Amino acid sequence: MKKISFVFLFSTFSLFAQNSDTSCDILFKINKLLQQEHFSPKPINDSLSAYLFDKLFDELDASRNIFLKSQVDTLSKKYRLNLDNLIFKKDCFFITDIKSEYKKSLLRNKTILEKLSRETIDFSIKDTIRFKQRDFYFYLKENDVEKALYKKMRFEVLNDISEKSKNIDSLKLNFNSMSHASKKSIIDNELCKINVLLSDSKSFEDNLFNIFCGYFDPHTNYFSNDTKSSFVSTLSKEKLSLGLDVSLNNKNEIIVDEIDPNGPAFRTGKIKKGDQIIAVSNQKETLEVSCSSLESIATLMSSELNINITLTIKRNSGKSFKVNIEKQVLKDEENTVYSFIIDKEIKIGYIKIPSFYSNFEGGSGKGCAQDVAKETIKLMKDNIKGLVLDLTDNGGGSMEEAVKLAGLFIDYGPISIVVDNKKQLSVINDPYKGVIYKGPIVIIINGNSASASEFCASIMQDYNRALLIGSTSLGKATMQTIVPLEKNDDQHFVKLTLSKFYRITGKSHQAVGVIPDVQIPTIYQDVFQKESDFPTALKNESLNTRIRFTPYISNELIESLAQKSRTRVAQDPYFNSIIALNSKIDAVIKKSKFEIPMTLEAVFENQSNINNLSEEITNFKTDDLNLNVSNSEYNKSLLEIYPSLIEYNKMQLDNLRSNHYINEAIGIIADYKVLKQNKTN
Repeated sequence: MKKISFVFLFSTFSLFAQNSDTSCDILFKINKLLQQEHFSPKPINDSLSAYLFDKLFDELDASRNIFLKSQVDTLSKKYRLNLDNLIFKKDCFFITDIKSEYKKSLLRNKTILEKLSRETIDFSIKDTIRFKQRDFYFYLKENDVEKALYKKMRFEVLNDISEKSKNIDSLKLNFNSMSHASKKSIIDNELCKINVLLSDSKSFEDNLFNIFCGYFDPHTNYFSNDTKSSFVSTLSKEKLSLGLDVSLNNKNEIIVDEIDPNGPAFRTGKIKKGDQIIAVSNQKETLEVSCSSLESIATLMSSELNINITLTIKRNSGKSFKVNIEKQVLKDEENTVYSFIIDKEIKIGYIKIPSFYSNFEGGSGKGCAQDVAKETIKLMKDNIKGLVLDLTDNGGGSMEEAVKLAGLFIDYGPISIVVDNKKQLSVINDPYKGVIYKGPIVIIINGNSASASEFCASIMQDYNRALLIGSTSLGKATMQTIVPLEKNDDQHFVKLTLSKFYRITGKSHQAVGVIPDVQIPTIYQDVFQKESDFPTALKNESLNTRIRFTPYISNELIESLAQKSRTRVAQDPYFNSIIALNSKIDAVIKKSKFEIPMTLEAVFENQSNINNLSEEITNFKTDDLNLNVSNSEYNKSLLEIYPSLIEYNKMQLDNLRSNHYINEAIGIIADYKVLKQNKTN
């Protein structure tokens, strides 16, 4: 099951939103702000116009089953290379025009689906359905729409039935009754989605504004008040919360995964782990999960502007019921630094840093860096011989916290070069004199390590202060800030890119990522989206400037450690198994196009292959390393004071006992001790 992330771009659209004059005014103001403040502003010309048009239609009709080719061709001739001129003139009738055609297309599909709901689907027709993974142009002709939707529904029914059982004979035996129920459910769900799109009154413009911002770079975004609140809430370890974690199952149903015993959801006494959330309401609007976008649901649930939430819950096959919850400020355990002692021949400390959270409301003691300092001190009291910092899946956060964290382990000197939108260079120096810990450090990163985590890891690598292991990071070396569109505007915001940062060597990891000293395979490493995959990503460049600094240990020692580690990794059956598994994943994900005969047998076989691979990934077993993982003495005393944390603590301990990346990090620290001792002798 995959966790739902509560930070999203926009993907739903409005048909009856604010008037085009207001929208044009906002676009005009966004452009003015970006031209003045963005690190690398772009001219508003035909290139922007084509990008905005193409991206908008990609978002509106990703599956190419809504717009007719004739509609897109007509709109393209009118607007594709003219949007820039219209925006400058503050003439945004194109919004009304495009929305009108979109509404017409949705209503056409709705009529066809309503007709199909009254008809019997003939599953004996011999046909093939084709899928493409890459972008393709609009192809529907008016007399082909019904045929295309009919074919789509046939496949959806066959696919839905194929997921009901692993026994094909049982499915064949009960096919008639199952197909009838499945058809009704699927068409009802499609109609519900269309009705949501027809009634949505805001998101079309929001999405248009966001695409406009994304033309400048992929991390410049438009935020409404709600989405800003949702985004900011992810950058703190304390936030208004319902007190529950949710996951997506294979059917994209939202399932209650964990319930915080200290939270408001638990205190209702009505919600249990495993319950399905079928609707979410903030008293102003209600979103049905089955036919609303996950982005809109996530924003509704996580926005700190929505304090009172009503969840409609379904348990097993029983009747649904509603639960009213008032959010309260809770500590987000999954977004909080934590540490453990790991003892295997030598005793090392392990610190997980899930994000570079900060206390944006002021005060002290709540930032990531200070929490790492506290955990490091706890571990040192247990006489550790090395330290592992885990930055895997750390998507970044506060750059100020990243500077502080690097400063904890670097004695003194420059740590980064920043170039602003005026192309002025400035040097960021270590804010602290001395180091909090002098022993060897290993940092683990992966393809989801981004932004602030890359910044911190690259500093530690350049100073030879830590050996980096894992897979290449995302490749984001830019800094953003959130600003209102205008002074005193509390409804419209832009998260804009202000500057790029460079390593003290003058090089940059922008669009290429931080490359670890020891490449260790991780599951999905070739599937993770990279910065270079975004068409508007800023380019990788180097500076001629090189700043003097003193490495912590010699390059020769780092390379000796890395070489010993590479040899172990190459011979490790577990890591070789990951390489084999990634090959299977790549064969499915990266297939540019494929086709499936429209028969139950063929669809069942395809679905079975996908499910088998999914199960293989889910059940991918690590060797039982039996790492001796325990709490520091200080944290043991905390668990006595806060017994509600014991269950979560146990889960963390269990997850680490068979962690092969930590096991390899221990081997590196052991090698370091031997090499240093030999050098001393």
